[in-house]
Amino acid sequence: MEKNIIGFFGCPRFELIEKIKKEYKNAQFVDLDVNYNYPDLKIAPDNYCVIIKNILNNAFYLKDKIILILAAVGKDKCDSGFFVSKLLQKEGFLVIESVFEDICLDKKALKLPISKSNLPLKDKINLITKNIIERKDYSNLTQTKAKFGFWGVPPNDFSILDLFQEPTEVFGWLRAVEAGYPGDFELETYADESIPTIFFTQAFCSKTLLASALAKKYQGLFIDVDCESSNSIKAKIEAFIKLR
Repeated sequence: MEKNIIGFFGCPRFELIEKIKKEYKNAQFVDLDVNYNYPDLKIAPDNYCVIIKNILNNAFYLKDKIILILAAVGKDKCDSGFFVSKLLQKEGFLVIESVFEDICLDKKALKLPISKSNLPLKDKINLITKNIIERKDYSNLTQTKAKFGFWGVPPNDFSILDLFQEPTEVFGWLRAVEAGYPGDFELETYADESIPTIFFTQAFCSKTLLASALAKKYQGLFIDVDCESSNSIKAKIEAFIKLR
């Protein structure tokens, strides 16, 4: 079977992505963070971040097609990203590790056309994550003042994004990724005090502490979700939006 997939997780350095694009011009890039509903191989404990489980399940399911994996292993991802990288290497995968920690934020060059646009929240998150590989210019998007904010990472269960009123501005790791500085702590922890914001993490994620603290600071709503959103979680989001 011909191998034709470059797997990646997190946000690898853009110059590394461009280098691999040139070396493997016909390869397909696959985001291993995403839930493609492949079988759960039970490699990770039950009480573990579902995004990390996705990485493992996707990588092993696609192993015969994967050329190599670009792995974000610095503070721009998490310790679990580092652990997964080492595990995959021991299992025979070719893994190229990427660290964003030495990239300093240039505030004068900060551009966030997707996060601040009038697009639906789900479309914003899809564009930001796709643009890790595509690197397209979205400066033509209409900018608007947001009614609400979403802070965090792409959820495993995208259905909760349909609950947000538009326009909703994007904060947290996603905002930092769009800006090109996924390891910048100041940018990741920023939120607009004038916008009611929901601070989201996956259950068992190390960012849970950060999200909870920021929710208290900005008087927002903290939620954490495992694989799928429960009715109670959705009710909390709907109540927060209606009451604010």
